[in-house]
Amino acid sequence: MLPPRGTAALAAGGTVLLGLVLPALVGSWAGDALYTVLVWTLVLLAAPRTRPVVAAGLALAVSWAVEFAQLGPLPAELSRRSLAARLVLGSTFQATDLLWYAVGALVALLLHTAVRGSVRAGGRGRREREPAGFGGIGPAGSDQPAREP
Repeated sequence: MLPPRGTAALAAGGTVLLGLVLPALVGSWAGDALYTVLVWTLVLLAAPRTRPVVAAGLALAVSWAVEFAQLGPLPAELSRRSLAARLVLGSTFQATDLLWYAVGALVALLLHTAVRGSVRAGGRGRREREPAGFGGIGPAGSDQPAREP
């Protein structure tokens, strides 16, 4: 199994590849959703232990911030001068993009939760706390024995 950053890097690469192909096949909305998925992979690349809801929320916030920035002149000006800026910042505000970014965040959240759950089910995730009373030990932090039911 890859380490978390390796998995995030692989997911980022796969997302970029999908972003180059999928919008041509199904429509530009797929690129909008994948933009947020890519931001999610970058969040996990920077901070691999980020909880799923936090990573998806950050990805959505960044995507929306970039879209709302398009209401001003700077992204359009930068996009005219650079293909990279056009790909990252876009050029024109479209309210429908906000919806597709939310769809991308939801897909990322579901993927993250599913992968995280399958890793834990396989015994490779973080150790879960033992329930109070396990093995004759009382409530957490207590030296008292567990009560018999």
